[in-house]
Amino acid sequence: MKVATWNVNSIRARLPRVLAWLESESPDVVCLQETKCLDEVFPREPIEDLGYRIAHFGQKTYNGVAILSKRTIEDVVTGLPDDTESSDKRVICAQVDDLLLVNLYVVNGQEVGSPKYAYKLDWLARVQQFLKERYDLSEKVVVTGDFNITVDDRDVYDPDAWREKILCSTPERDALRRITDLGLTDALRHHTQEGGIYTWWDFRTRGFQRGNGLRIDHFLVSAPALAACQSISVDTAERGREKPSDHAPVVATFT
Repeated sequence: MKVATWNVNSIRARLPRVLAWLESESPDVVCLQETKCLDEVFPREPIEDLGYRIAHFGQKTYNGVAILSKRTIEDVVTGLPDDTESSDKRVICAQVDDLLLVNLYVVNGQEVGSPKYAYKLDWLARVQQFLKERYDLSEKVVVTGDFNITVDDRDVYDPDAWREKILCSTPERDALRRITDLGLTDALRHHTQEGGIYTWWDFRTRGFQRGNGLRIDHFLVSAPALAACQSISVDTAERGREKPSDHAPVVATFT
């Protein structure tokens, strides 16, 4: 089963790119982040025409997460247990075959020390508790999405310039590590220790053209899912096409 995660930075703005990629790559499951639209205006029909079922949890202009699947989507859960009606739409979970999928769009945090940064760390602690309480990691659990956190300096094009900055600060990395300490493994690092593999490049600084990226989109998987994970790769070619998202799709293949 080919499973992808992709922050599309607006599904409606990026629809031609998404449709072309779905048609050419034909993943079985796609976890989308930052769809930036309400459920009722999500462009379902052209995606369904390609054979995908859709579970979407969206809001106007910001955030929004979705799971697309060529197979049956079961047991959909949206949000965190203590969310309110006005909470950001950042979490959608479901089962597809024997994979238990958790699709996250983690808070950016804006700047180290800001109120949004404090909110990010609190939100990550809530995610950790949710995963601990809800999931049996003896099953095939796949936690994926845009984490807005680099795991270590191998994920950063210029570690010194980004030292203790947002996306790379020690408290953020520690919060992510507390999640993996539940019994999850960074699937890409299982397959390679190579640095310089990036999933996001800043539009404002022409980061992609200059090779200046960060790896902030991850697959964190339980031991049974890791054993079934045959490969993981970043589709940087898609990032280089016309009118792309600032993120590239990341694709993992599971038996």
